[in-house]
Amino acid sequence: MTDLIRRKYVIQGQVQGVGFRPFVYRIALDNAMTGTVSNTSDGVFIEVQGPSAALEQFGCDLTDKLPPLAQVVSRTEEDLPVHEGEEAFIIVASSGSSGNTVLISADVATCDDCLADMFDPANPRYLYPFTNCTNCGPRYTITRSVPYDRDKTSMACFPLCPSCRAEYENPLDRRFHAQPNACPVCGPHVWMTTPDKGSADADGPEQAEVCRETEAIRQTAKALSKGRIAAIKGLGGFHLACDATNEEAVTALRTRKNRWGKPLAVMVPDVAAARLLAHVSEAEAAQMASRERPIVLCRALDAGALAPAVMPDTHYVGIMLPYTPLHHVLFHFLREFSTGQVPALVMTSGNMSSEPIALGNREALRRLHGIADLFLLHNRDILIRTDDSVLRVHPETQERQFFRRARGFTPRPVFLEGDGPCVLGTGPELKNTLCYTRGAQAFVSQHIGDMQNLETYGFYQEIAAHLADILQVEPQAVIRDLHPDYLSTRYAEGLSKKRGIPVLTLQHHYAHIHSVLAENRYEGPALGLALDGTGYGEDGTIWGGELLYVDNVELEHERIGQLAPMPLPGGEAAIREPWRITQGLLWELGVFEPDTRMWTWWEEFSKAAAFLPQILERRINTPATSSCGRLFDAVAAMLGVCHTVRYEGQAAIMLEKIQDFSITDGYECPVLPDAQPAVLDTHTLFMQAYMDWCMEVPESVIARRFHVGLINGVAELTAAVSGIMGIDVVGLSGGVMQNRTMSIELPKALRERGLTPLVHTQLPPNDGCISLGQAAWGRKMLLRG
Repeated sequence: MTDLIRRKYVIQGQVQGVGFRPFVYRIALDNAMTGTVSNTSDGVFIEVQGPSAALEQFGCDLTDKLPPLAQVVSRTEEDLPVHEGEEAFIIVASSGSSGNTVLISADVATCDDCLADMFDPANPRYLYPFTNCTNCGPRYTITRSVPYDRDKTSMACFPLCPSCRAEYENPLDRRFHAQPNACPVCGPHVWMTTPDKGSADADGPEQAEVCRETEAIRQTAKALSKGRIAAIKGLGGFHLACDATNEEAVTALRTRKNRWGKPLAVMVPDVAAARLLAHVSEAEAAQMASRERPIVLCRALDAGALAPAVMPDTHYVGIMLPYTPLHHVLFHFLREFSTGQVPALVMTSGNMSSEPIALGNREALRRLHGIADLFLLHNRDILIRTDDSVLRVHPETQERQFFRRARGFTPRPVFLEGDGPCVLGTGPELKNTLCYTRGAQAFVSQHIGDMQNLETYGFYQEIAAHLADILQVEPQAVIRDLHPDYLSTRYAEGLSKKRGIPVLTLQHHYAHIHSVLAENRYEGPALGLALDGTGYGEDGTIWGGELLYVDNVELEHERIGQLAPMPLPGGEAAIREPWRITQGLLWELGVFEPDTRMWTWWEEFSKAAAFLPQILERRINTPATSSCGRLFDAVAAMLGVCHTVRYEGQAAIMLEKIQDFSITDGYECPVLPDAQPAVLDTHTLFMQAYMDWCMEVPESVIARRFHVGLINGVAELTAAVSGIMGIDVVGLSGGVMQNRTMSIELPKALRERGLTPLVHTQLPPNDGCISLGQAAWGRKMLLRG
């Protein structure tokens, strides 16, 4: 048998929990090979033996016939001595080792094969709400540690029945080593209860149930069709659900949840149903139906069936499709009770505003009993809280634009240039994420939320520990925001003392630009436009509309331009009540009282507005800011569009909504001469908008001229600095880049001026990207010593 060759392969990447070993087994059998395949913490190890031609074909199949969910990052191979007398190819049990180069799979939507099983009345899994296989189902949210095996997941407490074990142990079955594999005999159960019968001590269907199994889902569907609100245990936490076509039900949900104005996500059974509610392009449909199943923002139909309370401030609605078996069964029964309208459910995070999403049954019964009329519970534990991802599709590039990156995408890495040490980026205060680097990869956590209460801080600490565990990393440095009072700053300082590692500090907006450069794997000097809400600046003022120089090779950065500063009378109060910013800016420009028209906010806030000049005159709690987001707020409040905000970005969303897109001209927004750093004269821009308002120009026209003027002004400022510095690459980041008009028209304006814009496609441009920028910069700082 001298013509035999034995070869060892080490495959690293997303190769566990995705059917990789049975795939290797099948192609080994197809090529009549002998050998072994095994999972380890360092990847998948393969040894194959056979004739040279068969070995070459095996190597090609290993690349060309990958399972749907597999992603190979690296592949090494070496020849080994032949094992004489070897007669079979076998799958070896998983083993651990030092180090870990495995990519953990994200949660995956139910596949078509499993749906076929679920809706076949002759199948044992008919309507079973926990059906899955190696090509679909929960991964990250049920995983304690790696290697990804059943005993390291929340399925460990469900012993397999003989039928399921036969599937699990058969390499030719699509449920081979599907760790969440289950059926009605041996798997998790579902039941329905109500707040009066449920208990914070309820752990299983035998306690406080009203009904169970498919009847529980059917009764939940019936209750939803009658306008009731349900708390439904999902994949990464609880949803609060109600009929999205029922105005009374949606308003009741908003009232109980204390969530006003902010759009609510809607789930529909399929793309055809989505198109009865919104304009859905082919690219949007593809994202909606992808295995990640994100919420996709689409323009709502003017005469659609959705309740107006679903998205009162915008023309866009977030739509997602069912992604768990339970969702599919729920919509199966909703059709039974529908009265002809589109079956559509509001599916919003199961929490009170500003709190983390509820995770367990007891927690949900305790925290959501004042919101939900009924609870649809199950006994498969969720180990990791993970909200739904939210994105839109850029109408020209067809690229994803994230608003929130979580379920379906986390913990998929962002790939960086070159190898490097492990560091931890601790993120900002709002829209927090954290990020570990490992080798040439950056692992950004799921959306954690606003770090303004101890509950969210507890969630943050959970994820910091969990990611470090499953990645098997120890950070050599921790990077924090410049702001001294963030909870993420407290965590960074505490970890530094506990581990004896250095803590490095990076200003908020530089982190934004380092993030977009890292995403695009761009190395070298660049300009950066950080158009944001607020961030603590290097000079102690509040930044937010910055033109920055960033060199991520030489690790130099400098603020070289900004929007004209404006006052924030009352500090944080001005962010909640943007009419204060409007009046403060008018005061700065010499307008001390209404002239031809009464100010839109005067009647509602007359006492505070009359007192405001004294605050401005004495500079009492009136910090200055260059924030682009606050400029949007000032214009919106001046027009009467939004005087007070209930959620971040509300005023800007409402201002964008009213634009008259037939208008092509914009207000002047010049660059002030001889200012250092350069200053974009947004005061002149604002004053033109105010004069038009005084002359009773329609608000829709003013809103459009403001957007166009700001875009042209920012592009001119950037082009002027580019010409001086000889840098034509511009990174775009910050929450203002979530504004659809800005995200479409600003890159176009920069390209028209000969510049090359870089944008986010893997992370949101909002503060959810900050931790990546911190980590990418900190990693290079360590490499530089």
